Amino acid sequence: MKVNMRNCVQTVMVMMVMLLALSAQAARQPLERVIAIVDDGVILQTELEARIRTITSRLMAQGTALPPRAVLEQRVLDQMITDTIQLQLAERMGMRVSDNELNETIRSIASSNNLTMAQFEQQLTAEGLTYAEAREQIRQEMLLGRVQQRSVGNRVRVTDREVETYLAAEASRGGTGAEYQLAHILVAVDNFNDQDEVARAQAKAERLLAEIRGGKDFRAVAVAESDASNALEGGVMGWRPENQLPSLVADIVPSLPLQAPSEVLRSGSGFHLITVLEKRGGGEQLIEQHKVRHILIKPSATISNADAERRIREVHQQIQNGADFGELARELSDDPVSGSAGGDLGWVSRGQMVPEFEQAMLEARVGELSQPFRSQFGWHILLVDERRQKDISDEIQANQARQAIYMRKFDVELQAWLREIRDEAFVELKTEQGNDR
Repeated sequence: MKVNMRNCVQTVMVMMVMLLALSAQAARQPLERVIAIVDDGVILQTELEARIRTITSRLMAQGTALPPRAVLEQRVLDQMITDTIQLQLAERMGMRVSDNELNETIRSIASSNNLTMAQFEQQLTAEGLTYAEAREQIRQEMLLGRVQQRSVGNRVRVTDREVETYLAAEASRGGTGAEYQLAHILVAVDNFNDQDEVARAQAKAERLLAEIRGGKDFRAVAVAESDASNALEGGVMGWRPENQLPSLVADIVPSLPLQAPSEVLRSGSGFHLITVLEKRGGGEQLIEQHKVRHILIKPSATISNADAERRIREVHQQIQNGADFGELARELSDDPVSGSAGGDLGWVSRGQMVPEFEQAMLEARVGELSQPFRSQFGWHILLVDERRQKDISDEIQANQARQAIYMRKFDVELQAWLREIRDEAFVELKTEQGNDR
């Protein structure tokens, strides 16, 4: 009995020593620090540091000077708060990004940068990101795009009249079809009825203009000072065709020297600076079109694939023997729309048809009946009656005009929507700055 008691005491003492050691080890490991509570979620210090590393690497790769660490940290945290609010909204809407969608997007990103997946992962490592971290950031960016499109896109409408007015204005300016890569700085004004706020914003915009003219890099100033949603990308707006330039700068950009800042511009959202980073020319937009007729025989529950092939070959032989293509199309084609018009599909451009149809169309000579071929719709024969080179500049310009008007309105609505959801969210900062509601 004494031996058993002694063993029990020893066991308890060993367990106490182990617990003390584990407690000491846990005490040495810092807990994840919460730096912001955003509605139902939190932002951790480690998440902020990871985002700062990513943005720092990107800006350094662009050759953009970095703002002071405190300024960069505050701007990144502000963006993360806004992103968190949107991601929570996406979750409530039931939005998801599947692994297949994410993998396809990542492959597309790598391909557009002429990188293999192995090279892409190496580049991420050089930028201080793991592949898993990059996947999560890309997934979040896809969700942000979707929630913005659903929430803001429904607010935007573009009328035919607006497109006509836009194109008329472009024509009066004598547009050249050039494209411009722009960068932008916004000093936002929330309330234009507050003259003090307006004066402060205008003074800040004038100060930034003076700094840029004094030699500061435009993109570096955008990172540190711009209130636009693309500030942390150096204010870069990407390539814009001349007829898609924002209306605020449409008259200014064509004559603005490369890399030179514009004067301070005022709009309903605040004061702006714009610069042209690069310019490239435009020109006539010609495409090859094919005037095509076809006959389709579709397999069905009552017609096997072999029977469908046999029937299309019989039709092919009839036409070779002198039967009228149009009459047979009206009588036999399983494409009701074109069949009623004698098989006529009108003028067809590349990319409009399924690959099998397009290949047969491109290979056929004018006036020559194609051999029977199969697509996902069934068995076809086709006849190319005519080919032409068509200038589709007007169509492209109309589509570009509609897109430009849409993006102008979308950008304005997006900024307003972001302010709305930020104002409605509960945000508590766990920093020296205290609480923010």
